[in-house]
Amino acid sequence: MKKSNLTVRIGLDDTDHPDFGCTTYSFEELMGRLNNIEGLKIIERRLVRLWPYASRRTRGNGALSAVVEIPLDSKSNLLACCKSWFDDLLSEIASYPDAENNPSPALLVSFDVTPSDWYWEAVRGEVSLDDRIKEVTDSKIFVLSHEDQWGVIGASAAISWMPPGNHSWELIGWRADDKIGTERTISKKSIDEMSRLFPDTFMNRDPTSDKGIISPRTPCPVLYGIRGANRSAVESANSWIQGVEGNERCFKWSSHITNQLSDDHLEGTSSGTVISKPEVMKGAHATVKVISDQEGLNLVAFTEGGNVNKLLRQLIPGDRISWMGLRSPDGSIHLERLKLDSASPRNLSRPVCCGSSMRSKGRGQDLYCDKCRMKAEKSWIFDRWSPVGLDLVEGWSQPPPSNRRHLSMPLEHGIPM
Repeated sequence: MKKSNLTVRIGLDDTDHPDFGCTTYSFEELMGRLNNIEGLKIIERRLVRLWPYASRRTRGNGALSAVVEIPLDSKSNLLACCKSWFDDLLSEIASYPDAENNPSPALLVSFDVTPSDWYWEAVRGEVSLDDRIKEVTDSKIFVLSHEDQWGVIGASAAISWMPPGNHSWELIGWRADDKIGTERTISKKSIDEMSRLFPDTFMNRDPTSDKGIISPRTPCPVLYGIRGANRSAVESANSWIQGVEGNERCFKWSSHITNQLSDDHLEGTSSGTVISKPEVMKGAHATVKVISDQEGLNLVAFTEGGNVNKLLRQLIPGDRISWMGLRSPDGSIHLERLKLDSASPRNLSRPVCCGSSMRSKGRGQDLYCDKCRMKAEKSWIFDRWSPVGLDLVEGWSQPPPSNRRHLSMPLEHGIPM
């Protein structure tokens, strides 16, 4: 029996301008256009965050993709619709003022499964644009792009991500055109209540600053993003918060499977020994040197890291620690989580006798008391130390919610192994 439908993977990236637009909204408009094709069915939509240090990255460093099904005889209609929409997009961004990172969109349409390496390379490191363009071209993928072609990297990564079973969801609500650029009105009280009523949603608020964090602060079309463990949770929460009097109504919304909170950008946990005192720099950023697997490393904890920064500043040489972090282009490790495994002794002193510390006459000699002349085997006493003033999860520290990367998994969702 012949297959009656085609499965198609569509990816888009790099439509953002610093002051205009958003790739999520551009993709929503594309999906709306494609929905006019008879027999087309959207199976799922995906939002993929990429390597945080990419030299060319968009505002949220995210790319979009969708898996759709179309009738076999609708292939040419699909491609024509994509081209018409993309031509309109290029006309729109041509009117944007010049910026340091101008939009460089790319739209990819693939009728085959693409290599998962395209995703992993883009989420864990810098990708050569020339190499990726060649790989995409060799794969016979239908490509529409701006002349600079930067969006090819993110779009190819988005269509190549295979969501694991424990993926997260994000529902994005967009604003009406006449609201864009004005203050968003989603009350903190309603965000707090939404978090309580819908416990399968997460990252809605930052308890350390008592602020809601579902709405961006940029003049983009996004009203908010509600993240959660499943589709039902984010859509139920959206329905509820839209019903709260005084909250701004979203013009459109859609749910996406995402790689957020996955730690896909990291390569696991590392351990080592502290070999320097912490150095605190301007702005309270702090660094410390460690030795790990015979390699000297410089660990960095920015002040925005909250408890991570505070813990690093309490370390001393000899402490054994574990961490998760991202190697920056300068080779230092920017910490995302930090744990003290075992503390080096603090406040060393000799045993006390007759109200005073005992002394030693020299190497290999016992300790003795100046007053009663009692002798004792040479030893040290010290305080058993643990970090103070920190909010830890099974010994691990993490930044406050408002300062975590989209990709970082909260400790409440899993302890590093």
